[in-house]
Amino acid sequence: MKPNFSLRLRVFNLNCWGIPYLSKHRADRVKRLGDFLNRESFDLALLEEVWSEQDFQYLRQKLLPAYPAAHYFRSGIIGSGLCVFSKHPIQEFTQHVFTLNGYPYMIHHGDWFCGKAVGLLVLHLGGLVLNAYVTHLHAEYNRQKDIYLAHRVAQAWELAQFIHHTSKKADVVLLCGDLNLHPKDLGCRLLKEWTGLHDAFLETRDFKGPEEGCTMVPENCYVNQQELEQFPLGIRIDYVLYKAVSGLYISCKTLRTTTGHEPHSGSPLSDHEALMATLCVRHSPPQHNPSPTHAERSPLISVLREAWAELDQGMAQGRRWATIAGYVIGLGLLLLALLCALAAGGEIKEVAVLLWTPSVGLVLGAGAFYLFHVQEAKGLCRARAELQHVLGRAREAQDLGPESQPALLLGQQEGDRAEEQ
Repeated sequence: MKPNFSLRLRVFNLNCWGIPYLSKHRADRVKRLGDFLNRESFDLALLEEVWSEQDFQYLRQKLLPAYPAAHYFRSGIIGSGLCVFSKHPIQEFTQHVFTLNGYPYMIHHGDWFCGKAVGLLVLHLGGLVLNAYVTHLHAEYNRQKDIYLAHRVAQAWELAQFIHHTSKKADVVLLCGDLNLHPKDLGCRLLKEWTGLHDAFLETRDFKGPEEGCTMVPENCYVNQQELEQFPLGIRIDYVLYKAVSGLYISCKTLRTTTGHEPHSGSPLSDHEALMATLCVRHSPPQHNPSPTHAERSPLISVLREAWAELDQGMAQGRRWATIAGYVIGLGLLLLALLCALAAGGEIKEVAVLLWTPSVGLVLGAGAFYLFHVQEAKGLCRARAELQHVLGRAREAQDLGPESQPALLLGQQEGDRAEEQ
């Protein structure tokens, strides 16, 4: 790599709010989004909530001259809603569907049917390997009584693990998406601490957009104002995160967001605000990275403990629901046996036949409920076990000192990368 090497990367991210039949002015907004992307000509456009594959195909045709490479990530029943458009050739792509994603019986929320996931693109730019990730985590419907908190923390952990295990050969890592996490939420802190990713909003010196970088603001006519009652300025739940390996320096030169309307037409592109970042990558002389100090490890250990406790609580809750469902199944089977005995004996036969169908429905429903929550508890148990292992290693390194830690922390992926090479 030349000493004066530099690379400029313009990135666009937007949650498009593209729910067929439900999202207002969807067709018009998709058309204006295509016009906007063609005008701006970003290197990468990463989108969430493009739930209609027809909308993706429309954008693909419209953007083909400026963005010849594109991919739509399919998963679940409805789809992940994730897609990407790239000015540069896509070398590889894959995706990971999150193990836990809400509850199937919460039909009005719908996350379980979507198959929330993280998509990965591998691009080769100027001799560098860029891993670009796009994701959308489970929504937060009630901040005071968040029944999905454990699922969202588990998703944040899976996301961090997926980035770790797939980015060891990458020079630059980029993550964009709607995390449905406030900056100080547990899942967001876990993701940043464990991956070492930098937040473009916090790192840039040139930001233009709503105060505090909010990506859902009350000025947007599509936003449900009741959701922002506690947040008069809005909330920041959409992110551009990045990092580079040793020998490279990456910075966010500029970060722009829309402010409740699209710059050219004046109407919003979505209920979320778009993020537009200009990232600069340049050569940096290799530096010796000392092992993290006691003070540097403490935030990681603290957030790992918090995440472990939250997953443990969620696992216990899942097991309780499975136990309740098991009792209901047992009572339902007893009721069915009683009805069979009554029908065979000829006593109140009509009533027994009448109650047979709802009793069978009760047993089947409770059985499905039981199976789902057993699966939920096992998924949370798996994530908790991983966290416990990592937490144990981090504590060991903290107790024994720097000399005992050859690239223990996940943020030091350069060590893993050097071993592979």
